[in-house]
Amino acid sequence: MKAIVLAAGLGTRMGSLTASLPKPLLDVGGEPLLAHQLARLARAGVAEIVVNVARFGDKIRERIGDGARWNVSVTYSDEGDVPLETGGGILRALPLLGPDPFLVVNADALTDFDPASLRLDGADGALLLVPNPDHNPRGDFALDAQGFVRPTGPKLTYGGTALLTPSLFAGCAPGAQPLKPILDAAIARGALRGTRYEGYWIDVGTPERLDRARGRAAARSSDPRAAASATAPARSE
Repeated sequence: MKAIVLAAGLGTRMGSLTASLPKPLLDVGGEPLLAHQLARLARAGVAEIVVNVARFGDKIRERIGDGARWNVSVTYSDEGDVPLETGGGILRALPLLGPDPFLVVNADALTDFDPASLRLDGADGALLLVPNPDHNPRGDFALDAQGFVRPTGPKLTYGGTALLTPSLFAGCAPGAQPLKPILDAAIARGALRGTRYEGYWIDVGTPERLDRARGRAAARSSDPRAAASATAPARSE
């Protein structure tokens, strides 16, 4: 299975922290956010990863390279100076991802959720859903007792990890576009599943949440086994 890590956002809510550095390269626990995602995907058995980039994409390429440090192969989908949003970015990268289902991971959503545990079971996509954080109290999607995502009911927050099929994007025109309308269309035809997860998850979208993630990383660094599990590259011996 292949994966795409979404790293093309401008990170404007980070203020001066991203004036000359892309948000995926902000440090948490001695590693950039993007490195945490590469390590997590490597642990899940993913060997081929696409990273989409836009502004400061050259800095991401320089820092991450071909992914050999994490025992993965990284290729890049370059969107130029203006990112194509989540839906448009994935659509542009489809030729690199191939015909099979692929994982989608937000570079700035830190979690210990295993992305390999997502299952389609005949659906066109499967989402990680988490309890609503303070910054998104109304949530995004509801989840029924059979594991299907619904538009109504008590809502959870999309956790920035998904397993999607290329067919989900059939009929989409190239260009900048959000992912949510594409997911909403799948929900309307009963073709989107979800998995609720209540473990560690944080959307590192603001300086305050970045500080929170760094504080957790510092606390975990006192436990070598936890630190290795969270951040160590997956190398073949």
